[in-house]
Amino acid sequence: MLLADLHIHSTWSDGLLPIPELIDTFGRSGHDVIAITDHVVNTDNMLGKVAHRFGLSVTRHNFDAYRSEIDREAKRAWDEYRMIVIAGCELTQNRVRRSSSAHALALGIDDFVSAEGSVEDMLVRAKDAGALVVACHPNEMSDWYSNTFYLWKRRDEVASLIDLWEVACRWDLFPPVGRAKLPFIGNSDFHKPQHLYAWKTLLPCEKRVETVMQTLRRGDGLALTRLNGAPALAGPRVLAIA
Repeated sequence: MLLADLHIHSTWSDGLLPIPELIDTFGRSGHDVIAITDHVVNTDNMLGKVAHRFGLSVTRHNFDAYRSEIDREAKRAWDEYRMIVIAGCELTQNRVRRSSSAHALALGIDDFVSAEGSVEDMLVRAKDAGALVVACHPNEMSDWYSNTFYLWKRRDEVASLIDLWEVACRWDLFPPVGRAKLPFIGNSDFHKPQHLYAWKTLLPCEKRVETVMQTLRRGDGLALTRLNGAPALAGPRVLAIA
């Protein structure tokens, strides 16, 4: 089983660590697969404009540089740690009401995907770009500012546009997602070093990019584990299997 964390932010958006430090942090802690998923924020409301004003979003203009750095560090990650790095982003629409807010990971992208328009438009663009789409923290989060309920409240309508749902994010579990029997994943939503010890996904596959992506798209046989506090990966427990 490969230890994976597929929801990680760097200084390209609102994370505290630059990508090279992320590679060393996750590589040294024994991760097999990670995804760099910096925010791509919409610009058609005030919250989105503020995020762009403070440089908290990857943009169409700097996406190529962002992608190039991920590619460069992915090669180093493999050479030094035998760790796979997947390029992605977190498509982000923040609204005043949490029932109107939606975040979705777009994994495996080569080109910029915008977060403009309706949530459904955003998801369609991600699918058209060939991305694997993950609904982020779709239910109640302990961090109030992370609550994004739009996708959960419309899960039947958007089902064809979502490949996986986070049933665990950072230190929170979402029992309603589990009870709905949706294909699930667990991630840390990493922004700072203490987030390393959080929910993860275990992947039953060979350590190759193509096989990892195929396994995620299939969405079965995945397991969850949580890393607890100490620097050593002292026997993570498997808590659920899809």
